[in-house]
Amino acid sequence: MSAIPAGPPTPGARASAAVAFCPAPPLLLPAVEVRADDATTELRAACAAAVADMLQVLPEVVVVVADGVPPGERFGAGDAGDLRGFGVDVAVPFDGQVRPGGRWVPPAHALGAWLLDQARFAGTRIGVGPCDLGRLIPELPVPVGILAMGDGSARRSLKAPGYLDDGAGPFDAGVARALDAGDVAALARLDPDEGRRLLAAGVPVWRAVGGALAGRTVTARLHHDAAPFGVGYLAASWVAA
Repeated sequence: MSAIPAGPPTPGARASAAVAFCPAPPLLLPAVEVRADDATTELRAACAAAVADMLQVLPEVVVVVADGVPPGERFGAGDAGDLRGFGVDVAVPFDGQVRPGGRWVPPAHALGAWLLDQARFAGTRIGVGPCDLGRLIPELPVPVGILAMGDGSARRSLKAPGYLDDGAGPFDAGVARALDAGDVAALARLDPDEGRRLLAAGVPVWRAVGGALAGRTVTARLHHDAAPFGVGYLAASWVAA
């Protein structure tokens, strides 16, 4: 399934948080592409729509959450990332101008910052790992924005990074149903061991979002569900009351 045409969720006066779920393939950054591809064009459009939905609640702060960050570490103004490991010498400021001695942010956080730049978000950005999301959210003014960066299984085809696994498609389909339904509990219950086996890098992030929004009512929209390169790419937006 490709990009799903749909209107944005209705934020409502009581919105306490909004989430944009986006994958984090390096090809999301146009500079990484050798040539334009319809699949990545659709993916960028879906991510842009998810971020736009999240920003409709007018958050003062957006938390970019992605895996690969030690507990307690936070990124902010002056920090930056790059995608040199993927063949391009491009620096991506995380929040504002890069300061001397600023910290290096992982590629997924850099891609999240790029998406926020594309949406012209001018508020505060904080980057964290999944283990710190639940502790951070209560400290922030509401409504808070969450940009959750993470891929589905990397075992969706014979040419996928992890080769084909018959469980990969059904696993990603279950995540897609949870994102489409706004099923907070289903995200929180995702099996981390199965996620590791299927090389689904988004599982820790999705579990963290599910835990952080436990008990809240969510309006949801699934924008994208595809695996053009053997990796599950899911984009969705949530508004939580």
